[in-house]
Amino acid sequence: MVQAYNFLASWQLFPEKCIFEHGLAPKSGNYKIESINNGHTLLISSNWVSIENEAFYTQHEIVPDATLRAFDNQILADTLFAEIPNASTLVTRFIKEEITVLDVTHEILANGYLKITQKGTKTDSEAFTNIEIYHKQLSVMPYAASAAGVAIRPTKEGVIKHKALWAMEEQTNMQLDQIKQQIELLAKQAQEIRKRKELSLMIYEAKLGFKPQIGHTYHLYEKNDGNHMLSLVSPGEWGGNGPFKQFISSVRLLADHTWVELSE
Repeated sequence: MVQAYNFLASWQLFPEKCIFEHGLAPKSGNYKIESINNGHTLLISSNWVSIENEAFYTQHEIVPDATLRAFDNQILADTLFAEIPNASTLVTRFIKEEITVLDVTHEILANGYLKITQKGTKTDSEAFTNIEIYHKQLSVMPYAASAAGVAIRPTKEGVIKHKALWAMEEQTNMQLDQIKQQIELLAKQAQEIRKRKELSLMIYEAKLGFKPQIGHTYHLYEKNDGNHMLSLVSPGEWGGNGPFKQFISSVRLLADHTWVELSE
């Protein structure tokens, strides 16, 4: 089943991108498709938590060879049909008494997301469509999850696993946010140092008629010939740019002998 390769992964649910016309809407979930029996069978398992904090787990096997096969859960369906018509589509149909009770289409989207569309009929014979969107998880978890499974039932094990998963995600996300903030701070500091270096090079190449003192404020001008000059006199004291082409900025000499531009 070479075409099944694109589906073999652990997928994480995007609750905000989903549409549910039937059943409990999940607030989080995972969905896992793996190959078993030497690649002849796909094991689909799901684990998800509803908005009411109910945990659910389900698992079933399919053989996507376009053959009608008996299904283990006779309450839901008598037979199951599965096929992979192309590299980006996996279709499963749950059939009871020769009527399709649930049609599930898995699609790999252009952005790499997994879209699962469920079409079925409610107990009052009204048709429904549920759409779930997933993205691949970076790490493979020991179980998977989704609202798209069959024979869904709450389990104590599912609750325990979800709480552990939630705690893990909270801690790792917090640590990643802290590292991100540190990286952003370091990038900002590096940018400021680079700016001070460029300004310092400009000043040390400028004409100096005195010895600058650490902590003192001076004023950098561009002369008419394009060169720069550092002055003790501010633009306000000149009554404008003075004898220079333009005023660049007011600067201060720091203890490390770099220069920093002062805000106006």
